[in-house]
Formats: sequence, C-alpha cells, structure tokens
Amino acid sequence: MTQPFRVADGGRIDRSQPLHFTFDGRSCVGFAGDTLASALLANDIHLVGRSFKYHRPRGILSAGSEEPNALVTISQGSQRVTPNLRATQVELYDGLIAHSQNRFPSLRFDLGALAGLAAPLLPAGFVYKSFMWPPSFWKRVYEPAIRRAAGLGQAPATPDPDRYLHQYAHCDVLIIGGGAAGLATALGASATGARVILCDEQAELGGALLHEPNVTIDGWPAPGWVREAIGTLGGSVTLLPRTTAFGWYPDTMIGLVERLTGHLSEPPANQPRERLWQVRAGRVILAAGAIERPLIFPGNDRPGIMLAEAARTYLHRYGVTVGKRIVIATADDSAYRAATDLHAAGVTIAGIADRRPAPDSEAVHAARDLGIPVHAGTTIGGTQGRGRVRSVKLS
Repeated sequence: MTQPFRVADGGRIDRSQPLHFTFDGRSCVGFAGDTLASALLANDIHLVGRSFKYHRPRGILSAGSEEPNALVTISQGSQRVTPNLRATQVELYDGLIAHSQNRFPSLRFDLGALAGLAAPLLPAGFVYKSFMWPPSFWKRVYEPAIRRAAGLGQAPATPDPDRYLHQYAHCDVLIIGGGAAGLATALGASATGARVILCDEQAELGGALLHEPNVTIDGWPAPGWVREAIGTLGGSVTLLPRTTAFGWYPDTMIGLVERLTGHLSEPPANQPRERLWQVRAGRVILAAGAIERPLIFPGNDRPGIMLAEAARTYLHRYGVTVGKRIVIATADDSAYRAATDLHAAGVTIAGIADRRPAPDSEAVHAARDLGIPVHAGTTIGGTQGRGRVRSVKLS
C-alpha cells in the first residue's frame, strides 16, 4: 500500500513501524509519529469534512490545535466514540478508525450540500426564529428540523467506561508551551531552584523547532538542542506533554487537562484516560508561540488550501508533501521558506503571489534563483475546485 505524498526520507516519523487505519471505511497506512492529518495527506486525502451551514467541502488548513476544518469522530469500540476531534491533534495508532462528520450519505456525495441552493435566502446573521408562520409549525416542524441540523459530530449515547483523575499541584513557575521559549525559560527558572511545571499540548516537546532542520541554538541543531534541554530538565522540572491549558482562574489557579491513554490502540486495563490538573502557580509564563493568520480571498475555504507554515511542518516533521503543484500567496518573507523547502522536496511551485508592490530580500532572490515565478503586487482573486482546489486566479 503506497503513500503517494510521502517523501522518501526525512521527518520525525518511524518508517520501520507502519500503522494501518481507516477513514470512512477506506484502508490507509501511516507511520508511528504521524498525526491523523499527516497520514491522510500522505494518502492523498484532502476532503475530510463538510461545513456546518451549507455543507461545503472542507480540508486540512493547519497542522496544530488552531485547525478549524478537519473535525473527525474517532471510534475505539461501541462505548468509546469521541466526536469533534481535530485530525491535526489525533496521534495515529494501529487500527485507528476515523469517520468524517456532518454528511449524508457520504462525504463526497452529501445531500446536505443542497442547502447551498438556499444561500440567497439564508444570509449570514439570519435569525432562524424568523420561521414563525404559521405559529403551530415552530414546535412541530421548524424547531425539530433546525435542531437536527445543529452540531457536527454526534455525541455518544452509551455510558463512558473510562476513568478520569484529578490532581492538585503547586509550583513557583508554570510555563505553558514547550517550544524554544518555553524550554529556555524552564532551564533558567529551574537553575534558580524554583519548582517548575512545563506543559505543552503536543505529544513531543520542542514546538516549531521540530520542523526547523536548519536552525541552530548555541551551536546545536534545533532537534539536538531540544533533546539536550529535555534531558537537563528531566530531573528537576515536571514535564507534561499532551497537556492543554484551558482556563485561568482567580488567584492564579490554572486548569490543565493531560491526555494519558487516548492515543494508544489498546489502553491498559483500569488506566485513566485523562487527568485534570488544578495548578496553583506563583508565576505563569505564556510561551504558546504564534499562529499564522490566513489570507482572505474568495474561495479560501476549499480543500487543498493550507497555511504555508503548516506545509513546512508536514514536510519536515512528518515527511509529507501537501501537493504536487502549488501556488503560494503571502504578504511577507515567511512563506518564501515554504516555497524553497517544498521546491527542494520535488514539488513544483507554480508561483508566489506577493501582495507587496516590490518585495526585495534574500528570501525573494533565493526563490527567483530557483526559477520560481514571483508575482509582485498580486494576490489570490479566486479559486476553483470541489473536492480539492484545482486552480487559482491571480489579481
């Protein structure tokens, strides 16, 4: 079984451990270290869901917790069905069963897409209680139909068989985010003898350094520096990967949720699935990093349209190219890194649409030297395609 968009080498995946999974009944394969999103892209699956209102096709936009589109249901047996999980945060395991949501009878042929025909009658901000005539129809017809259409995934109807833990903790410094800034802060704080807790939502600490092969810190390649930092912190700092900070409460009480066994194909018997941490911290350091802002243009919601930094993440961390022929739109130099990296991986860069009237930097010259067309003062004017974007219009 092939993965047409998996590069021959590279990434932080373990190619010696193939993992088999299904998406909407289709058998696919990935590797240990993949997320569901990266494995889907490696298998050339870009259509992963439907929008809430008009059931428009939706694909994978990002590579992290900011993902708005790729919401899936994961099934681990009849009693363990979890809806509305981001495919970008679901760790792949052997035997994983994933389903798309908000479609009938199938993802590609969704009768709900007929709602798009009513778009002129249902503009943004439309108040559904406008369905008021005749009055008797509200309770019997309108409200039941609207409620059935609400939501994306279906909540499980059976009792939850899993166990969950509570834990209280105190620390001098709580660091939220395990990237370069978080790890450096933890090294400095722990050196003073402070009690430190560091949490990160990803399965592996390191943040953006995990997909920066050419970055060095103190003379170390980024991945090597991360390993050294974690090794140094391991004996003095409480490290909590797979842990999301979700609330800041009075008197510096921080709520954390730690995922313990949900990423395992066969969770150990009687082991808790998650742990709720209630941490009282002397100081809280937010080192959660930055989220790339998507550009706004007509048709920017089609499958196959993705953030540029996400494309770099999939390439360098998971060994996946997100397409064969790509157009990149940008308003600064950051996306040029994606262009040159993808070009080096064998991807055809059809062009870079740069909104700036006269971009001039080393990154721009490097792209032009590779023969990549750079269109200055240009942006995306529209896109075409259904299950995946097929063409773009520059304007």
